[in-house]
Amino acid sequence: MFNIKIATTIFFVLLLINSNHLLCQNNHTKLWYNHPANAGVKDTSAGWINDFEWLKALPVGNGFIGAMIFGDVNKERLQLNEKSLWSGSNDDNDNPDASKYLNGIRQLLFEGKYKEATELTNKTQVCKGAGSGSGNGADVPYGCYQTLGDLWIDFNIKTTYANYYRELDLINGIALTRFKQNNIQFTRKVFASNPDKAIVIHLTADKANAISFTLSVSRPEKFTTIVEGNRLVMSGTLINGKGGDGMKYKVYAVPVVSGGSLKKDGNELIISKADAVTIIVTAATNYKLHYPDYINNSFEDELNAVTNKAVATPYNILKEKHVKDFSFFMKRSSLQLTSTPNENLPTDQLLEKNLQTKNEAGLYSLYYQFGRYVLLSSSREGSLPANLQGIWGNKIQTPWNGDYHTDINVQMNYWPSEVTNLSECDMQLIGLIESLVTPGTRTASVQYKMHGWCIHPITNVWGYTAPGEDPGWGLHVGATGWMCQHVWEHYAFTHDTNYLRKVYPILQQACLFYFDWLVKDPSTSKLVSGPASSPENSFVAPDGSTASISMGPSHDQEVIRDLFNNTLQAARELNISNDDAFIHQLQQTNNQIAMPGIGKDGRLMEWAQGFKEVEPHHRHSSHLFALYPGDEITLDKTPALAEAAKKSLEARGDDGTGWSLAWKINFWARLHDGNHALKLLNRLLQPAHATGVAMNNAGGTYNNLFCAHPPFQLDGNFGATAGIAEMLLQSQEDFIELLPALPSSWKDGSVKGLCARGGFVIDMQWKNNKLTRAILFSKKGGLCIIKYGTKEIALNTKAGGQYNLINFTQ
Repeated sequence: MFNIKIATTIFFVLLLINSNHLLCQNNHTKLWYNHPANAGVKDTSAGWINDFEWLKALPVGNGFIGAMIFGDVNKERLQLNEKSLWSGSNDDNDNPDASKYLNGIRQLLFEGKYKEATELTNKTQVCKGAGSGSGNGADVPYGCYQTLGDLWIDFNIKTTYANYYRELDLINGIALTRFKQNNIQFTRKVFASNPDKAIVIHLTADKANAISFTLSVSRPEKFTTIVEGNRLVMSGTLINGKGGDGMKYKVYAVPVVSGGSLKKDGNELIISKADAVTIIVTAATNYKLHYPDYINNSFEDELNAVTNKAVATPYNILKEKHVKDFSFFMKRSSLQLTSTPNENLPTDQLLEKNLQTKNEAGLYSLYYQFGRYVLLSSSREGSLPANLQGIWGNKIQTPWNGDYHTDINVQMNYWPSEVTNLSECDMQLIGLIESLVTPGTRTASVQYKMHGWCIHPITNVWGYTAPGEDPGWGLHVGATGWMCQHVWEHYAFTHDTNYLRKVYPILQQACLFYFDWLVKDPSTSKLVSGPASSPENSFVAPDGSTASISMGPSHDQEVIRDLFNNTLQAARELNISNDDAFIHQLQQTNNQIAMPGIGKDGRLMEWAQGFKEVEPHHRHSSHLFALYPGDEITLDKTPALAEAAKKSLEARGDDGTGWSLAWKINFWARLHDGNHALKLLNRLLQPAHATGVAMNNAGGTYNNLFCAHPPFQLDGNFGATAGIAEMLLQSQEDFIELLPALPSSWKDGSVKGLCARGGFVIDMQWKNNKLTRAILFSKKGGLCIIKYGTKEIALNTKAGGQYNLINFTQ
C-alpha cells in the first residue's frame, strides 16, 4: 500500500462545472494528402495480401457500417463494410474426449517428459471439427468477416485535374475530396452517421449542371444488384460452412438529386447534369448477437425504416446531427506537442520525415487522435466490437478471418477506450463477453468436465469458445481471465455500481472454472495452470524436444491472479461478505497460486522453469502481462520484479509486428522510461511497404495511418494510442501519477481529457519537461491520491468538482 501523507494546507480551488470543460481541439486533427488513392487498381483476390492503394484510402464508420474512400477523380470507389457480415454459422466444436487425457498430460509434464506430453496434447487438446480453418475459415462453419462490396461513382471522363486535396477530419468525422477539373471546382464530403445509421456522400460543384456519373454497387461474389425505383439494391446470402445458406445481407444506395436527371440503365443508375447529389448508403444483415440462433428476422423491415428516414432528411440536417454526435466524443480529449516546429506536411510525407527526424510532434498528436477516431468509428452502442481490422476489410477471406483473437488482439483494441475518454466504446466488447458466457459454460463442461465458463484464443460472431485446432496456439485458457479484466476495468474507471452488480456473475463464473482447472505442482505445492502455453511461443525442453506446452507458464498464472484479485475487489465494492463460501474459496485459491520468479539471468521467467527460448525475440511478451495491462508488477510495489521485466524487454528487443511494438510502448511507459517508449513509437510509425504476412520484424504504419502487422491489423493503432496516454498518466496503483514517462524531447505540451481509475479526468500542461498546470475533474467524488515526481497529495473530492492542482506546479 502506498504510504500517503495528507497535505495540511488548502491547495485547490473547487469549481462546479459541466463536462464541457473537456472539450478541446488542436491543429493536428486532420489526415491530408495531395493525391488520390488509385481506384482503378484491382484488389488481389489473395486474402492475406494487402492492396496498397486500399491502404491509401481513408476510413469512415459509425460502428455498424464503414467505408474506405479512395478520393479518385474520374472514378470514385467506396469499399463498404457491414460489421456483422460473416460467413459460417453456429457450430459444435467442443471435444468431449479431451478431458480424459488432461491428468495424463499433466503427469507427463511434471515428470519432465515434454516430448510425450506434447504428442498427447496435440492429439487430444483440440477442438472438434475444422476450428478456424487455420485462419482461413471462409468456407468452414467458423466463418470469416467479409467485405460488403464496393460503391462505384463513375464520372465517365478522363481529363486531367489540378489543385487536388483530400482530408479526413478526425474531430467531425468527415472525409473531404476537392479538386479542379475543366475549370470547375468539385467537392465531395463523406461521413458515416451513427444517428442515422447511414453513409452519406455529398457531391457539389461551383457551376450548375456540372455533376454527371454512373452509380453502381457490387461485391466479389454472392450478390445480386437491381434497381428499385430511384435506388440500387444489392442483396445476397453467404454460406454457412456446412453446405447450406448462411447470413443474408442487403444494401441500399439512394441518390437524392438536386437539378439534373436520374434514370435506370440495367442494374445501374445514371445521374446527368445535376447541381448537387447526396447518396445515402445503408446496409444490414439478418444477424443478431443472441446465442444460439443469432438471427434477426426483421432486419429488412428495420433497414427499410432506416433508409427511408435518412433519404427524407435534408443533407444539412444529416451532417449537423452527425457532427454533433461524433465531435461530442472526439472533443473530449486532445494532445498538443510543441517541442519542434510543426510543418504542415501531407500525412504520408510527415511519416517519411519522422523516419529521419524521429521527432515530429505533430505526427504523435495526429496518431493519438487517429487511434481514438478509429475506435469510435468501429465501436458504437449496439454494434459488435471492433475486430482485427476494426470495421474495415476488403477481402472475402480476411486475414485470420478478421475475428476476435483473445490472446491479446481484441483486448488491445480496447486499451485506449477508458483512458482516452471513450468509455462508451468499451461496452461493445463487454457485450460480446456476456454473449460468450453461455457457450463458454458448455465448453467448460463438455471439453473439460469443469464448472464455470471458458474461452480460448479465438472467437467469432457465432459464439466459438472451444480451443483452436493446434494446441501450440489454440490451448490458451488464460483468455477467459484476460477478457474478464476488461469487465473489471470498466468499473474501475467509472465506479458504476449498477454495472458491476450486473457483470459480477461473469467474473464469478470465470473463477469457478479456474478453481477446477488449477492443480497442485508436486514440487512446490503451489497451484498452476496447465497444460498451457505462453501464447504462441515455444522453448527447448530438458529432454531436448521443442515444446510450447508446460505447467504454470507465467502468463496464465498472472492472468488468473488478476481475475481473482479483481473479483475479490468487486465483491468488496458490492459489500459481499467474506463469509460467503465462494469468497472464502477464492481467497484461499488466490493465496496458493504460483507466481513468476526471476531467472538466473535476471529476467522475469516466462515459464515455471528456466527454459531456453526457441525465438528469443518472439513477438509475444505474454509473461509481462502483470506489468501491462496488469498491475501486479510495478516500480513502487515490486521493484525487483520490475527490474526483471525490464531485462526481459531488453532481451526481447525493439522490433516486432505492429501490435507487438504497441505493447512494448506500454511496457516501457509502465517502467517510467518515456524515451524508450518513444523509441518504440517511432519504430511503429516507420512507413510500411510489406504487403504479405510477416510474423517478426516488419511492423509499421501505412500511408493512411493503419497499422501494419503486416498484413493490416488495427490493434497496433489502438495499443499505441493507449501507450501515448500511458506515458502521460497512470492510475493502475492506489494513486494517479502525472507525466510518469514523459519523453525528454516532448519538452512543451498539453493533454486534455485523460481518464484515471476512480472516475477522474485530468488536464495537464507542461513546459521544459515540467508540469505547469494540472486540473482534476471528479465524476463520482471520493478520495483521490495524486503523485508527480516526489510530490504527493490527497484530495477528498466531491462529485462534479474541478480541482486546480497548483501545488504541483510551484
